[in-house]
Amino acid sequence: MANTKRLCTLVLRLMAVAATLSAAVVMATSHERSNVLGLSFEAKYNHTPAFRYFVIANAIVTVYGFLVLFLPSKSQLWRLVVALDMVLTILLTSGISAALAIGSVGRHGNSYAGWLPICGQVPKYCDQVKGALIASFVGLLIYAVLLLYAIHNALDPLFLHKT
Repeated sequence: MANTKRLCTLVLRLMAVAATLSAAVVMATSHERSNVLGLSFEAKYNHTPAFRYFVIANAIVTVYGFLVLFLPSKSQLWRLVVALDMVLTILLTSGISAALAIGSVGRHGNSYAGWLPICGQVPKYCDQVKGALIASFVGLLIYAVLLLYAIHNALDPLFLHKT
């Protein structure tokens, strides 16, 4: 039973690492050039601070997830993992939120500020951003499940284990 739980956790952590890594890579490699009314411009992730933050947040969560894979199952550090899972889940949420806000403005524009949507001119770039956001959201869902599981295992909130 313990090996099955450990294997489940390992598989979920591997899936989370894969999701956040792919989100960071897809966003970091997203760029496209376009000409509008004779003006050339390039849409690239590092032109937007929110997208840079998204890539950095996903990279941090990926490295953390990879390092936790090597933590022994009987280690007392799993109590620390609960706290770090919480912090990094919040970090991932904030990165997704920031990128999603800017992505929404890029897709729909903002008539009050006079910003026009750009996804009509750079559709490949917008599709890559959307793919990165989806991958990161999948990673967030997996980390939320892992967080709940870690809280249950490390803290035993209902005191169900008999001593």
